[in-house]
Amino acid sequence: MNLVTVATSFYLAEAELVRSRLEAANFHPFVANEMAAGWLGGTSTATLLRIQVPEAEAAEATEFLAAPAE
Repeated sequence: MNLVTVATSFYLAEAELVRSRLEAANFHPFVANEMAAGWLGGTSTATLLRIQVPEAEAAEATEFLAAPAE
């Protein structure tokens, strides 16, 4: 399964919020580099956190994240 990055963040809390929004909308997100941010106290200035979804969901997930939150 190929994963596509739909959002990025240096902050673990922000990445988890995006992941939660995607999960609530029935997407299947994964946060790459999540453990690195955890080791650094929730902020990962050394490596970017990448919120990814399966390639088949990428276009719809990107559109979902770009839409204003209700």
